[in-house]
Amino acid sequence: MLKGIDPRLNADVLHCLRAMGHGDAIVISDTNFPSDSVARNTVYGSLLRMENLSTAEAIEAILSVLPLDTFVDDFAMRMEIVGAPDEIPDVQREVQDKIDTAEGGSRPMLGVERFAFYDLARQSYAVIQTGERRFYGCFVLRKGVIGPDQ
Repeated sequence: MLKGIDPRLNADVLHCLRAMGHGDAIVISDTNFPSDSVARNTVYGSLLRMENLSTAEAIEAILSVLPLDTFVDDFAMRMEIVGAPDEIPDVQREVQDKIDTAEGGSRPMLGVERFAFYDLARQSYAVIQTGERRFYGCFVLRKGVIGPDQ
């Protein structure tokens, strides 16, 4: 254990988050996402796990150390529901609440069509699979910067 570090963040996840640079994207996925095969195509090259957590719990822990990009609109993205892209299921609503809390105000995620999301995921820095069993619990977060006075 470390002081000031959320205990839900394991050493492998912390290493990866620290290694990422400004603009790098990380996928936080549910249990149904093809996480292992997608992770093999990422920069990191292997799957990370936070499997005892929901996606909202994992993202809350991640956002305790990861700044979100403030220079782009696609700082946070969610997988759209097939056939109902504007529908926001509970799992996505919970994650939006965690983002808004971490950011100190409303910053809506962008929706990404399912197959475009897979393509985006393969181009990301890494994939973290959670224990989320609800459908459409898949997200991409883009790392921002920490200024010299922070």
